[in-house]
Amino acid sequence: MKKSVQKSFGVALFTLVVTGVCNSAIAKSEYFVSPGPDAQEKLQEAMIVAEPGDVIKLDAGVFALSDGLSLDVDNVTISGQGMNKSILSFKSQKAGSEGLLVTSNQVVLKDFAVEDTKGDAIKVKGVDGIAMIRLRVEWTGGPKTTNGAYGLYPVQSKNVYIDGCVAIAASDAGIYVGQSDQIIVRNSRAEYNVAGVEIENSFNADVFDNVFTNNTGGMLVFDLPNLPQQGGRDIRFFRNISKDNNTPNFAPEGNIVAIVPSGTGMIVMANENVEIFDNEFSGNDTMNVTVASYFDDYDDDTYKPTPKKIHIHDNVFGKSGLKPDSGMFGTIVNETVGTPVPDVVWDGVLPLMDYVFFGQAEGDKLAMHDNKHLADSRPFGNANMIMHVIAPIFHEAKFDLEPYNKSYPSLPVVEVIIRGRPAQELMN
Repeated sequence: MKKSVQKSFGVALFTLVVTGVCNSAIAKSEYFVSPGPDAQEKLQEAMIVAEPGDVIKLDAGVFALSDGLSLDVDNVTISGQGMNKSILSFKSQKAGSEGLLVTSNQVVLKDFAVEDTKGDAIKVKGVDGIAMIRLRVEWTGGPKTTNGAYGLYPVQSKNVYIDGCVAIAASDAGIYVGQSDQIIVRNSRAEYNVAGVEIENSFNADVFDNVFTNNTGGMLVFDLPNLPQQGGRDIRFFRNISKDNNTPNFAPEGNIVAIVPSGTGMIVMANENVEIFDNEFSGNDTMNVTVASYFDDYDDDTYKPTPKKIHIHDNVFGKSGLKPDSGMFGTIVNETVGTPVPDVVWDGVLPLMDYVFFGQAEGDKLAMHDNKHLADSRPFGNANMIMHVIAPIFHEAKFDLEPYNKSYPSLPVVEVIIRGRPAQELMN
């Protein structure tokens, strides 16, 4: 049945109740919302009145919105006419920390855009089941420190599915998934963000068939201290393109991503069991891939800052690392391994006793094999960062790949279930 939210809230609610009684069951209802002077009221009203199974349909056009929107009803679909046709514009936003906040389970968002939000574009918190399909999030003025931090922003959630989306000009990460489990990010594009994609403190993620270009850093896999979920692990990055990520870092001062040097293809920091394969890296001025420990002070006895079992294989590395960023991180890379920067750089940081006496356990070491490098490139560099800090006069980087020429078993495929079926089936 079709409904219009031009009705008052009371009339719409009464209609739903009567319809439900007449049919002796809750039937799927559709709400059609068009742009106009009352679009704010109509959209939020639909999100309040909707019941599980309902669909909110956005007409083509620009919805000029002044306040953030929120949805807390399970199993609702919000669907537009296309990411360049149905546009939720928050250019005049006066209130709200996000454009759209979702706190309910089994929600599907597809075929619309969110532009110029005051804060994050689409935030999803604490849910089981969220599908973001063919969405565009963008700050149309280009990279600016005043832009919102995150574009697509699921956090503390399970069964997260992002497919066919576009994220542009976020001052932190265009696509960010944090403290979550069972994640797929595929067929998407992120450009002119500080980070194209960031998987942070999360478990069981597949990130594949995406393009990350013109960001500060293309792909980040971080695990940070003092968060409710730690020990990021079991993450696969494959068949992605990370190229020409040379946009100057425009993150606000104090953000963790403010450390990312312009010209970064990928950073893996403090995670375990990360498999990186069949990707293409090129044109990243500072470095293609770096594997690093968490570097800052922290007060968290449960936190493990050292990456383990990072498996890098069957990637194609193009020309990169010729003009390292002049900031702190880029300068250290340049000072420790020189230019051209090797295609894969490990900071060499271990717990001090392991560094001095034992080395890293064989089952935790970085593994690299079957990657394709240019004939004049250096495949690998151990930056030996500890010696660089404590006794720079004795510092010497190591470029021998042989100790890391090993393999680990491939990680399993991640499956995301939404509404009782594989999330890929929601694409139509």
